[in-house]
Amino acid sequence: MCGINGIYQFAGTSLPASVIGKMNDALAQRGPDAEGTYSDDFVALGHRRLSIIDPAPHSNQPFESADGRYVMVFNGEIYNFKRLRSSLSQNVFSTQSDTEVLLAAYQFYGEDCVKHLNGMFAFAIWDKVKKTLFLARDRMGIKPLYYILTNDEIIFSSSVKAILSTGLIDRKLSENGLQDYLRYQTVHTPYTLIEGVFMIMPGQHLTVSEEHEPIFKTYWSLTNDYLPGINSITKVKEEVKNRLTESIEKRLVADVPFGAFLSGGIDSSILVALMSQMSATKVDTFSIAFQEKEFSEALYARQIANQYQTNHHEIELGANEFKDLIPDAFKNMDHPSGDGLNTFVVSKKTREAGVKMAISGLGGDELFGGYSIFQQAPTLQAKKWLSSFPVYLRKPVGQLMNLAKGTIESAKIAEILKAPNFDLEYIYPAYRQVLMDDQLSDLLKTNSLSENSVMLRAHEMIGFNKEGWRLPSLSRISAVEMSTYMQNVLLRDTDQMSMANGLEVRVPFLDHELVSYVMGVRDEIKRPVPPKQLLIETFKELIPNDIYDRKKMGFVLPYELWMKTELKSFCEARLNELQKIDYFRDGRIEVYWQRFLKNDKRITWSRIWPLVALGDWIKENGIHG
Repeated sequence: MCGINGIYQFAGTSLPASVIGKMNDALAQRGPDAEGTYSDDFVALGHRRLSIIDPAPHSNQPFESADGRYVMVFNGEIYNFKRLRSSLSQNVFSTQSDTEVLLAAYQFYGEDCVKHLNGMFAFAIWDKVKKTLFLARDRMGIKPLYYILTNDEIIFSSSVKAILSTGLIDRKLSENGLQDYLRYQTVHTPYTLIEGVFMIMPGQHLTVSEEHEPIFKTYWSLTNDYLPGINSITKVKEEVKNRLTESIEKRLVADVPFGAFLSGGIDSSILVALMSQMSATKVDTFSIAFQEKEFSEALYARQIANQYQTNHHEIELGANEFKDLIPDAFKNMDHPSGDGLNTFVVSKKTREAGVKMAISGLGGDELFGGYSIFQQAPTLQAKKWLSSFPVYLRKPVGQLMNLAKGTIESAKIAEILKAPNFDLEYIYPAYRQVLMDDQLSDLLKTNSLSENSVMLRAHEMIGFNKEGWRLPSLSRISAVEMSTYMQNVLLRDTDQMSMANGLEVRVPFLDHELVSYVMGVRDEIKRPVPPKQLLIETFKELIPNDIYDRKKMGFVLPYELWMKTELKSFCEARLNELQKIDYFRDGRIEVYWQRFLKNDKRITWSRIWPLVALGDWIKENGIHG
């Protein structure tokens, strides 16, 4: 696990060596074990290494092919590299690393090499002969890859901060990106908060040369590359069990100490149970315990740790300690987020225990139906008769309901009632929205809002006659969840907050072979009542009933309490910074802060905290409107 950088100037580079050095410096936290650069007349490449597989210096990067034609920088892990290596027997390998195998795969298969990879990755390969640069990102979007492309050059990196460090771009806040962030506490790929900076999409690669237009290709997608459903529930459970077990086995290959995040929920408990069965030694497990007991899942984590005799590390956290960690966490936020600080804390403590790689249960909810939307959406769609009433009648009903109740839920219902129909592509965007459009119009100076990015993505993926239209209905929800909230909030936060502490996090539920299978499972077999019923039935014998039966808590810090007490002044200072951005109406952010302090039902902590994070990020990175 590492950080990568690069600049390709099509007419020949005139950049001083210090530029790629600055980019590497910006990635120091991602790769504390080694640093390297490469440059020629066209390209400069940089790499910071966190050594997990074959940590010897001969596996450091940038990595050159034996014939000297290709140079690669790579961030991630290729889990099937040993099997892939055996299929490339024509090569003579000089290391035991997945890095060398990946480069050999590119030499043999060309751009199709990505189809042979099982893993999480973002990499770039420079062909000195053809003067082409090949960039690729893994199927699920686990590893980030940012870029800026002009007529003269392409700059790419694992980090927005590294791109900004070059001094080659304007640090201008994107107005459309800002609106997307206010709606969903993130900006959805391929866009970012910086004007002109983009992300390569998951399952996509890009080829750039001095003579031709850039070529983007999608090599895998959630809604197209899935397996047909099987009718037998016994067969499905057997396949899920085998595929998840194999996924964990692949992710336990490491030449450094490893552990697991254990929240005490269903997903992490299953992973720890399976890891314990596979490991010859005790598994190190890590969980957060809050001094505010109503927020703590420590009891359930301890129960699993005791059952499987893990070497358990319980991290008790209070407001003062958390407050002390926030500045460091925010400083390492490559992209602001209303979430992620919990991952920073558990990653920090895990790394301090001497562990360099950890297993996470991320993805289980999205794949197996763990969120309320998996039950709510089918219920709403069953009431399609309501959409027979014209929008001009439904819209005022929603507005009146919202005025009467004044809650977040009533605001979302009002949004759904004014939609053309109750199909998922209209229901889902309102379900995940943080600030509703009426609030954006109140906060911002603009006369018109940009199109809703989640609605656009949902229409593109699962709208009528799109490739995802034929998926089972629950899998359509999974597809939108994974492509929006999971990829652009959960995975991004996990990457930036774990790498800020020099920790690699692996996510077995997002193995593409498991995902491809579960996406094709029919609704009546997947059954999300109770949530994740298929997963529970498959692994029921491993976990005590009270883990399955208890109410889902989620991994949430007690922000509401802290923001009104110990963190109050901290929040106010960041909100004041945000108010300086010219896109906001004068004084409106302060109004929302006061409404939060007075317990306004529509202005909860989760509506304010993303603004605090944004204000800090803007100041930290010198961003202007």
